[in-house]
Amino acid sequence: MTEFPSSLSPQQILEYLPHRYPFLLVDRIEQIRGDEFCVGIKNVTFNEPCFQGHFPGRPVMPGVLLLEGMAQTAGAICAVALGQDRPRLVYFLTIDKAKFRQPVVPGDRVEFHMTKLSQRRTMWWYRGEAKVDGKIVCEAELGAMMTDR
Repeated sequence: MTEFPSSLSPQQILEYLPHRYPFLLVDRIEQIRGDEFCVGIKNVTFNEPCFQGHFPGRPVMPGVLLLEGMAQTAGAICAVALGQDRPRLVYFLTIDKAKFRQPVVPGDRVEFHMTKLSQRRTMWWYRGEAKVDGKIVCEAELGAMMTDR
């Protein structure tokens, strides 16, 4: 059985995920309870590349990046569960019931609360809630599959 850490530092996340700047969208993962639940943290800064065009004068984090941050958070703990020694490729299977409640802007600290719904082999399904200051800003059910490079 895989032993899970209680949190993942930025360096550890890089060991488990193939994503790199500017597309690594989770800074830290906390409150890990196996592959059942965790909370990913994203500190949103004005320096994010997306804010150059989304939108000038009124920067808003694109909703698709919130969904990607959720997926990366869940993907990292799935990689821990698989006990891998190198980053795997992660592919979206489904995005369902996505809702965007309020804009995420520079200065926000987003928490990706991910709860496992089910798993079959190397496929996982999670319910995610992105929160800022305790308020849900985005929610969705996500499915993904991990494969070797």
